[in-house]
Amino acid sequence: MLISTRGRYALRVMLDLAQNQSDGYIAMKKVAERQGLSLKYIERIMPVLSKNNYVEGVHGKGGGYRLSREPKDYKVGDILRLAEGDLAPVTCLQCNAEKCDRADTCPTLPMWTEFHNMVNTYFDGIKLSDLMK
Repeated sequence: MLISTRGRYALRVMLDLAQNQSDGYIAMKKVAERQGLSLKYIERIMPVLSKNNYVEGVHGKGGGYRLSREPKDYKVGDILRLAEGDLAPVTCLQCNAEKCDRADTCPTLPMWTEFHNMVNTYFDGIKLSDLMK
């Protein structure tokens, strides 16, 4: 399993917004500078975060983004799943995957299922606020 740049950047942006929430709406240019990330790449991630009510955005002068909730209300697993689409280690465990014709006899499926559950449980046990410490 590999967390892509998209997932890592989404988490870094959310963490930056959490750490600087007292500044109100924050321009993504500032986040990009602080985090050493590409502004163009961040601008491709923000609509997904905004559409799913993870952040609120304001356009124009003095605009930017801020968290929609408190940092303690965000699970790292939710942020990663939103950015990545899924954290499944194999295709047959992806969301909305068609049932594999070998699922009933596959000797490795229980292993992959347990691994998938461990990954999700691990990331769901970490809050954005935990990373601020």
